[in-house]
Amino acid sequence: MEKIFYIIRHGQTDFNRKGIVQGRGVDSPLNEMGRKQADAFYKYYKDVSFDKIYTSTLLRTHQTVAPFLQQGVPVEQLDGLDEIGWGMYEGKEQSPEIMEGFADLTTRWRNGELDVSVEGGESPNQLVSRQRKALDHMLSKPEEKIVLICMHGRAMRVLLCMLINRDLALMDDFPHTNTALYKVRFDGKEFYIDEAYNTQHLEELLVD
Repeated sequence: MEKIFYIIRHGQTDFNRKGIVQGRGVDSPLNEMGRKQADAFYKYYKDVSFDKIYTSTLLRTHQTVAPFLQQGVPVEQLDGLDEIGWGMYEGKEQSPEIMEGFADLTTRWRNGELDVSVEGGESPNQLVSRQRKALDHMLSKPEEKIVLICMHGRAMRVLLCMLINRDLALMDDFPHTNTALYKVRFDGKEFYIDEAYNTQHLEELLVD
């Protein structure tokens, strides 16, 4: 059973632009730039014959793939694709104190402390547990050969590590920006990243 996964991060929100932490608990909509990014992705990939679209349960992913739904591509939302829970940081601006906390947390993750989380939030290992259930569900659909997944930055990094059996401590090796694409191939046994951090569809927007 072979599959191809097009995995993208959602389009920009005002929270992204203002540096406010979103996470799993903040359900913000796309802003004007986010809608332009979603449209640019659609125009570039509209001729790909997606069998299914999977999103998180959060609005910003739904809005990012909305143009494809108008084509009639079936969609399903999975909470396993939600962003990591940032707990007490969610909805707060990235103050020096919060940035220091983030830096400490990501350093600890980089050092392999993958059960550590923000107060009230999730650890990478807890996130992986959610993601494995989502992946098992997607792999249980052999008729879905070409799949579009729209999710979130930190969650995407963790998912990519899980797929190619890379140590979660190395998650930050995967860059991301709004609607950047990772194209992943599954040969029935293993996953391979065929395209990493593809932003070709955004070139015209970046000219501005």
